[in-house]
Amino acid sequence: MKTMYVTDLDGTLLNTKDKINPESIRIINSLVEKGMLFTYATARSLSSASVVAKGLNTQIPVIVYNGAFIICPNTGEILYSLSFTPEEREFVRMNLEKNNVSPLVYAFVDQKEKVSWNIFKENEGIRRYLLSRKGDKRMRPLKSGEGLYDGKVFYYTCIGEREELLPIYEIFSQDGRFRCTLQQELYRPEYWCEIMPQKASKAEAIRKLKEIWKCHRVISFGDAVNDIPMFEFSDECYAVENAVDELKEIATGMIASNDQDGVAKWLLSHAEY
Repeated sequence: MKTMYVTDLDGTLLNTKDKINPESIRIINSLVEKGMLFTYATARSLSSASVVAKGLNTQIPVIVYNGAFIICPNTGEILYSLSFTPEEREFVRMNLEKNNVSPLVYAFVDQKEKVSWNIFKENEGIRRYLLSRKGDKRMRPLKSGEGLYDGKVFYYTCIGEREELLPIYEIFSQDGRFRCTLQQELYRPEYWCEIMPQKASKAEAIRKLKEIWKCHRVISFGDAVNDIPMFEFSDECYAVENAVDELKEIATGMIASNDQDGVAKWLLSHAEY
């Protein structure tokens, strides 16, 4: 019985300083070397995830952008991807502009992955996001809304006040063509509303990866509402102590917090390989 172990990053494997504790890296790498099938599923891009997961030995592909992509971290090879149709892209543009919300738009522009935004529509949350990604070659600042929705778009992130983003969430969460999440940023006051293709979820990407690696079981770890589909798909699922109540309610069990090496310690005691 091959088991695949999947963890969220932010708030789960990463501590409150957005790093993986050295002890967690040591434990997980030693188990991977013994044959444990381990990976992560995150809302981050591969570029961002690779920085915070530096030192972690992942032998199998990773899931990024909340399940929109499965990528081999060592080679950059894309095994699975989703994007919006031109009609869906236009529907998003129309509704965001109508509600005066300016997003970060993730797309392949001229076959290169880019993050586009209107520099004159930045708020504190967007500026903080950009500050954390200095030197990122994906960044594509624009001086107007022209060109914002160019390329093969696969993800939108809207950052702002909850009241500002709630109408957007209500539109897209009720439209079957899209998957939409709204949650407060970890350790911050602002909210993030993220819009994805309908099939983009950690659960769907895990299902694909399970098939690729011919695994029989999935055990997952998480902390936030976007981990709910992953938990519902998994054979077993464990919420860290700092997880939201909605996730704890459906979890198989509770483990220590992200600051206390909860995932790694559980794996050390229970993982099969």
